[in-house]
Amino acid sequence: MATEGQSEYESVLCVKPEVNVYRIPPRASNRAIRAADWKLDAPDWTGRMRVTARGKVAYVKLEDKISGELFAQAPVDEYPGIAVETVSDSSRYFVLRIQDDNGRSAFIGIGFGDRGDAFDFNVALQDHFKWVKQENEFTKQAQAPDSTPKLDLGFKEGQTITLNIGQSKKKDRSRPQSSGGFGLLPPPPGGKLAPPPSSRSTNHNTQPPAGGSDTGCLLDLDSSNSNSVAPSNPTTTATSDLWGDFDSVSPK
Repeated sequence: MATEGQSEYESVLCVKPEVNVYRIPPRASNRAIRAADWKLDAPDWTGRMRVTARGKVAYVKLEDKISGELFAQAPVDEYPGIAVETVSDSSRYFVLRIQDDNGRSAFIGIGFGDRGDAFDFNVALQDHFKWVKQENEFTKQAQAPDSTPKLDLGFKEGQTITLNIGQSKKKDRSRPQSSGGFGLLPPPPGGKLAPPPSSRSTNHNTQPPAGGSDTGCLLDLDSSNSNSVAPSNPTTTATSDLWGDFDSVSPK
């Protein structure tokens, strides 16, 4: 496990330029840890803190401000946990479990002069282990067989579907009607309507309107007779001959 962790690259999660280190008394019972029990006005060491991650393990490293020499480090496997604990009376102080190369461990207290630095340190550890939790869930899902029923969207044997593409529902459009209830014919292709048929050409038995003047009728008769040739009247000819004979018989 150590070999695998060393082969992975190390990422920096958080850097704070100043942190104070305190010796803390051993725990006498299971009661909560209080920073007021420490000598806050006289820290035992002051330096820089870097929070790094190699794989799924985070490391809280206490280094010298100038040379960067490592003073102590605390491997963190989970948070919150025994490696990093909060105190009950302040949000700026924590308890670290530091370890050396031989595996020996000890508990020390650390504190930040700025409350914002303490908040950043807390959030950096929370975000890292939130990512670790998600990675563990993804690994379990990949290894465990999927027992949920899968949705089969394939066609069964002999199953077909019909697609209506480019067809729209046609609605019956009623032709507009006039107030009398008779439908109007559509206009001809030329866009012009033919004139209505003349009443004279269709009605051959028309009579002159009542109350018309006799003079108008006579004028119509005269105009019609003027254009026609009068036929010969045999009766008139016979009468003329008759009178002619009578004249020839009369005494002289």
